[in-house]
Amino acid sequence: MVWSQLVSFSIIDVLWAFLATCFIVACGLYKVSSHLPKKCQKLDGVVIFQDLIRYGKTKQNLKRDDWLRVFDVPKRWFWHFYAVSVCWSGSLLFFYLNSIFLHHPLPSWLTWSSSVLIAGKSSSNPEGNVPQMTTLLLLLLLWLHSLRRLLECCFVSIFSDGVIHVVHYLFGLVYYIVLGLTALCSEHMVKKDSSTLFSQVNWCHILGCALFILTSLLQHQSMVLLAKLRSGKSGNVETMVHKMPTGGGFELVSCPHYFAEVLIYTSLWVASGGLFTWGLVSLYVFFNQALAAQLCHDFYKCKFESYPRQRKAFIPFVL
Repeated sequence: MVWSQLVSFSIIDVLWAFLATCFIVACGLYKVSSHLPKKCQKLDGVVIFQDLIRYGKTKQNLKRDDWLRVFDVPKRWFWHFYAVSVCWSGSLLFFYLNSIFLHHPLPSWLTWSSSVLIAGKSSSNPEGNVPQMTTLLLLLLLWLHSLRRLLECCFVSIFSDGVIHVVHYLFGLVYYIVLGLTALCSEHMVKKDSSTLFSQVNWCHILGCALFILTSLLQHQSMVLLAKLRSGKSGNVETMVHKMPTGGGFELVSCPHYFAEVLIYTSLWVASGGLFTWGLVSLYVFFNQALAAQLCHDFYKCKFESYPRQRKAFIPFVL
């Protein structure tokens, strides 16, 4: 088998690899910038970089010019990301179910979008008309994840007046659109299987679903614990002050919800049967969450003098 057959990169692969690389570089730059002399930390380039990567509580103590504040939008708008994802991934799931059970072809614009994104990759399912449990499962899990996060944002989380950069906001909206298309494109990446839909279920699907459920529960528990820091026994909001989180996964790491996010995407990679593209997605999520977790970890250590020294940023006992 020639090298081009062993490794073939599609546009979607290049995109996820690029995003992963960007956040690997961002993690490195943050580490370097934190050791710069105070005079250098006030340079415009450094401040703009910090303004882009920080959000919420980690942005509170950042000294920046007023013109940079023009690009702030409320952090509570996070729910927009999940609302878009629920509608988008739900629509893709609807179209895909129609193609399986009612034999309606996917909309032409959707077929065209998928063909563009997988351009350059050797398709394992060139016909694209064989029902694939892998694609269906990825779309379903993505929709369920987005729905849960939307409900948590609306009914569990208590947002302060924290802000995010408008670039971060716009990126989040586009991100979930691309993520849904990535799930749909999986149809052209998995090995062709002409058997009936449910007979295609394999151990990767089962293990992926099990990991997805467990890590979703971990993330939900973490979001509930964070919300309780601002509410009383009655459930009413009592304070907007940032307190030191305790209990559950917070006993081991500063951001168990970020660790759970990485594991949730790992479960999608497992459910995909280890597809290269979903490995890149998981790699991107890892470094994205690693950066966010390190920012939160540093914030807690600076704010609370009694912060547990043994507590890591987001991977227990490791990082």
